[in-house]
Amino acid sequence: MPTDSSDPTPSTPDDSAEIPYPVIFRINRVAYFTVPMVALVVVLLLGASYWFAFLFVVPVALYMWIHRLRTVVTEDGLSAVGGLSTTDIPWADIAGLQFPKWSSVRAVRQNGERVKLPAIAFRDLPVLNVVSKGRIPDPFEAAAKSDD
Repeated sequence: MPTDSSDPTPSTPDDSAEIPYPVIFRINRVAYFTVPMVALVVVLLLGASYWFAFLFVVPVALYMWIHRLRTVVTEDGLSAVGGLSTTDIPWADIAGLQFPKWSSVRAVRQNGERVKLPAIAFRDLPVLNVVSKGRIPDPFEAAAKSDD
């Protein structure tokens, strides 16, 4: 399911529709553009001194980090795959979502703990509503119903 769409369409969860699990939300592919730019900076620094050769690790690590960050939705819950760790959250443990102003979306657990959900944005909520089978509400749908 594409999560990069600029025009999210509200939809209601349909129990009869078969959803191919797992559904994976990834960072936009434009983020990979930073890798050659960082490599170019490393090459320029290498022209100043060969001591900067160890910095060739940075673009490789950046590529691996961008490739690893994702949120995986399954029938059992969410998996937040971060740079160094993976956190599994069952649906029953999710109390809601938090949208900090300048930070990534967070799942709030029943005990109050907050878990960052990489690659999830506000525009992804209609898709997240469908794949979670209504466990996560769609604010676009709620706003459309309140306007009626």
